[in-house]
Amino acid sequence: MRRSLIALTCLAASAAITAAHGQAAHTEYGTWGVDTAAMDRSVKPGDDFFLYANGTWYKTAVIPPDRSSTGSFQNLRILSETRMQEIAASLDARPYDQLNDEEKKLRDLYDAFMDRTQIDANGLKPARADLDMITDLKTLDDVAAAIGDQRTQFDGPIGFGIGINDKDPNAYSINLGQAGLGMPDRDYYLRDDKDLAATRDAYKKHLAAMFTLVGMDDADKRATAVYDLEHKIAEAEWANADRRDEDKVYNPMSYAELKALAPQYPWDAFFSRSGLPLNAANARRQVIVAEKSAFPKLAQIFADTPVATWRDYLTVHYLHTYAAYLPKAFDAEDFAFYGTTLQGNAQQLARSARAAHLLDGLMGEALGKLYVAKYFPPEAKAKAVELVDNLLKAYDADIRTLAWMTPATREKAAYKLHHFGVKIGYPDHWRDYSAYVVKRDDLLGDIQRGGLFEWNRQLRRLDLPVDKTEWGMTPPTVNAYNNPQGNEIVFPAAIMQPPFFDANADDAVNYGSIGAVIGHEISHGFDDQGAKFDATGAFNNWWTPDDLKAFQAKTAALGAQYSAYEPLPGLHINGAFTMGENIADNAGIAIALKAYHISLDGRKAPVIDGFSGDQRFYLGFGQVWRGKLRDGALRQQVLSNEHSPPAFRAIGATRNQDAWYEAFDVKPGDKYYLPPDQRVHLW
Repeated sequence: MRRSLIALTCLAASAAITAAHGQAAHTEYGTWGVDTAAMDRSVKPGDDFFLYANGTWYKTAVIPPDRSSTGSFQNLRILSETRMQEIAASLDARPYDQLNDEEKKLRDLYDAFMDRTQIDANGLKPARADLDMITDLKTLDDVAAAIGDQRTQFDGPIGFGIGINDKDPNAYSINLGQAGLGMPDRDYYLRDDKDLAATRDAYKKHLAAMFTLVGMDDADKRATAVYDLEHKIAEAEWANADRRDEDKVYNPMSYAELKALAPQYPWDAFFSRSGLPLNAANARRQVIVAEKSAFPKLAQIFADTPVATWRDYLTVHYLHTYAAYLPKAFDAEDFAFYGTTLQGNAQQLARSARAAHLLDGLMGEALGKLYVAKYFPPEAKAKAVELVDNLLKAYDADIRTLAWMTPATREKAAYKLHHFGVKIGYPDHWRDYSAYVVKRDDLLGDIQRGGLFEWNRQLRRLDLPVDKTEWGMTPPTVNAYNNPQGNEIVFPAAIMQPPFFDANADDAVNYGSIGAVIGHEISHGFDDQGAKFDATGAFNNWWTPDDLKAFQAKTAALGAQYSAYEPLPGLHINGAFTMGENIADNAGIAIALKAYHISLDGRKAPVIDGFSGDQRFYLGFGQVWRGKLRDGALRQQVLSNEHSPPAFRAIGATRNQDAWYEAFDVKPGDKYYLPPDQRVHLW
């Protein structure tokens, strides 16, 4: 459904991690925080700052066979992954009767997933009732009702969920949006590209293989029909750049108006098993439709598609959703397409690592409680709070001196900044998992009960005030986010450690790394979409017309820069789609440098190993974005992820900073030199 969190990096990349363990993962960053051996000083900073900061590392870095990339974020993610596995192992090592209820559930869930012998012995018995239910669907109403069932978590052309109302951030909302594709994005179906054409052929073979595994005849014919259905859905869907435009995707309407918008879809049946009280006491109940113009087309596709094709579609999507919990042949076939064909991975992530991610996904705060007790001491949180405060002060100073913004808008921007909420490390109140039933001998049931537990948790509070204490990420998550509807920035415990933040590193490096991360998240409150939300978190324009026009001119210039970048031959970054993240990178680094200079309190920064303070700052930033991706993973990121690839995050942000030119003596003629009047300065 629609995003409510604007994250620092793509969570889907969490499987792209290199082998590392404990603090040993960070020794290469030396005594002051930069891995100087990783640099390639034969590359001019102005020709390619990413390679200048990381080129020697890039030449020799090997992507492990079970990962789609390697780099700084990924190294830290595997550290968090390893720690989660160690926590699970420690629960296994203790007497069962000495565990509390949450710990027993974590242990049983972990052990059930790890018990491949039991999973294989069970065969398809755990899934048989669901598969038979699909076979018994007779009408389109039956199909729509099945798609609406939150226990089975079926996919379909229209998805729904409970979010926060953009116009009323104190109220929850029912949100609907386009869905239903088996490949990552509509471009995988529609783009004229030889590599994607090969991927489409592989996807059809994968669908046929799944039908064969489950014992269905005419596998190729069924696969073709399902692919053709998804292709039609892709044609009806909105492009990614439009889907992130808050003005376009906020379309509130009554249930009656929804039915009138797309009458071919059996809405009553769709919602019948969801538990959503659309026709209950609140007669004014609204739904928020995202891709409004796509809904009539998707509804027509639904109505025109035979029930038999929908049965096949639901079957193969069900097998994909639950492949990891079914016999090994299903898991292996699913990985062959989604892991190898799409990502380029030669082998699957170790099952113990996958088990750790499963615990984080289903019981993340129960696991997180154990994680922070062991790995995030109070002094770490205190240091992080101090850093965030310094960045907020720098942002305040910046807003007050913006030459391109009029006083009226500056005042409202400062007001929004002063009302930012900050969450660091872990929630103040942990989630209660007592209603979640976990059975050691019922893995598939555990997964479905986990999804239903979360759905019911959200459903119960639909008409209650929004819980402002809630977190959208778990403590072991190596990421950060801005929640525009809460006007808040959030930094989980796992990101507040080397190489992003190291108490022993030089201040310049810390400001260039974690400082830029903090600045990035603050800046999302003022990116092209975040700036549409006011200090209360409401979707509300607070700009004067002239200021908005000036801002849009600057963002258009920034978008043109990124659209010129070509990570793979013939495949350019979509500057409109990645706009928010690019703004946050560019503004975040500018604010972090300002904060670093403020921290010097008038003192001259020392020179360390021949590098000035500003040079160390930018090197810290450049090495935060150290990353190397397989071509398949890089293609998927460019087509379906609103973050630019790592190299262009390092290049795109620095070349718009005047201080970077001075620090590294970047001159006209250097590849990424920009004349001063073409550099985009926002915040």
